[in-house]
Amino acid sequence: MGYAYVPGMDRPRNIFLVGPMGTGKTTIGKQLAKSLQMEFIDSDQVIEQRTGADITWIFDIEGEEGFRRRETEVLDELTQRSDIVLATGGGAVLSPQNRDYLKRRGQVVYLHTDLDLLVERTAKDRKRPLLQTPDPKGRLRRLLEEREPLYRDLADIVLVTSDYTVRGAVKALINKLIPKPKKRAVSDYNKSNTHTG
Repeated sequence: MGYAYVPGMDRPRNIFLVGPMGTGKTTIGKQLAKSLQMEFIDSDQVIEQRTGADITWIFDIEGEEGFRRRETEVLDELTQRSDIVLATGGGAVLSPQNRDYLKRRGQVVYLHTDLDLLVERTAKDRKRPLLQTPDPKGRLRRLLEEREPLYRDLADIVLVTSDYTVRGAVKALINKLIPKPKKRAVSDYNKSNTHTG
């Protein structure tokens, strides 16, 4: 049975969400941050705010290499903060430097979703430059094949999001992230209540 976070409970310094586009990093991340009384940050949104342009424009003008360079700068800065839930871009794990920042500075959660659901969730999204192709499902499959081993290797926790509602996913993550209170053994309780004459 699950339980809710109560202020004062131990929690990770930072929680970093990784996974492909469309897996629910932003949606689940916002609710998780709210439940744990942490700040939610989306690294792609920070990049857009700082450049004054959307991700698609950055890809068009600077190419993926230019975008990845910006992403690494932003991740280095954001992962040094405390008490954040950070949703990372789907390709953030491609850089060994990014993986190092994430691994050393917080707990990494891989949100896994099956391919068909990812296709369904991203089908009408024009803001995902890597999916602007005649075969988005094929592209997603190739991206997953390339990135899945990196997500799994990096993750402290893997959660299959297609098994849960958003609320259920948040509850499951809290149960995995927050250490459970230790129950006193009955023998310890009996010893402390034994009177010596």
